[in-house]
Amino acid sequence: MNTTNPKKTSTKACKDKKNMAAKSTKNETSKDNSTATTARQWQLLSQLERGRWLGTAHLHEQLMMAGFDTSLRTVQRDLNALAERFPIEKNNANPQGWRWKDDAPIQSLPHMNLSQAVAFNMVEANLAQLLPPAILDELFPWFDLARRQLKDSKVAHTWLDRVRIEPATQPLIAPAIDIDCKDAIYEALFHQKQITAQYTRRNKDEPSDYLLNPLAIVQRGVIIYLLATRADDNDATIRTFALHRFTMVSVEDEAAILPADFELESYINSGGMGFVDPLFQDLPQHGKNTPITLVFNGQAGKSLTESRLSEDQQVYEDEDNNTLTVTATVNLTSQLVWWLRGFGQGLQQIQPEILAQAVNQN
Repeated sequence: MNTTNPKKTSTKACKDKKNMAAKSTKNETSKDNSTATTARQWQLLSQLERGRWLGTAHLHEQLMMAGFDTSLRTVQRDLNALAERFPIEKNNANPQGWRWKDDAPIQSLPHMNLSQAVAFNMVEANLAQLLPPAILDELFPWFDLARRQLKDSKVAHTWLDRVRIEPATQPLIAPAIDIDCKDAIYEALFHQKQITAQYTRRNKDEPSDYLLNPLAIVQRGVIIYLLATRADDNDATIRTFALHRFTMVSVEDEAAILPADFELESYINSGGMGFVDPLFQDLPQHGKNTPITLVFNGQAGKSLTESRLSEDQQVYEDEDNNTLTVTATVNLTSQLVWWLRGFGQGLQQIQPEILAQAVNQN
């Protein structure tokens, strides 16, 4: 008759459970280590650049800032392992540098390094009032990725708290643009197709129907404009339509009819968008590339010694008369006129005379 020792059986079962638990713990640890390695190497790949060598010490520092507690030796091993599967290369410098190869395909990693995250965070913080909502919506995934990347980075948050961008002009809130209308307009412009649209003109309550030939998109301040000609009455006059006033747009099969001589830069320089003051209309090329001379009182024009009006700008300081004279070659535009008016009494003399008239007219 066979008998079984209960105590022995119990001891064996206990040992089996311990072995299974140890094995499970080992598997979990291995899984965790594998996940951590993948995340670290993914971060490492996102740090590399095309056309610029980055040293292993710099890459190690970036990993530490991103929250990866690792050693320089581990970073070196990771890079050598990644080079076997990805188009990255090292140089023979000391210290050694790494980069993406010149012929490497563009990588689209769902990750960004700290510098990129800080840049996107600043764009979101400082351009939110300057970009139309439709464009902000398209950038949201990148802004969201940047926020998540910076979430656990104390260093990045400290740096962001110490940086601000102040606009030179009064910030305005961009008007809302119907995203479907915007998408249809951009699609028609890209494929050079006509559009049927409903557009509410300024000071009108009801929209009007248009058949348009899209020509170009121009952003001025926070407003985006469509340049187009009307196809419904064969009118070749180039008109401007603010995107936020479109309430319905559909892309037609008919090809857009484009003016044979239309060139966007020439159109803008000629004052087509209202960028040229009426006084400059009769000047050759509407005042393009005109030499000007500005005489400022005291420190009024001092900023132009650091931020130039043109590549050929010259500055002459007269300490005896406490004046600063600036010469430059610029385009005579409404924007220039508005900017010069901002100096008020600090701007003493202006040449040519027609520019002075535009600045001083009521």
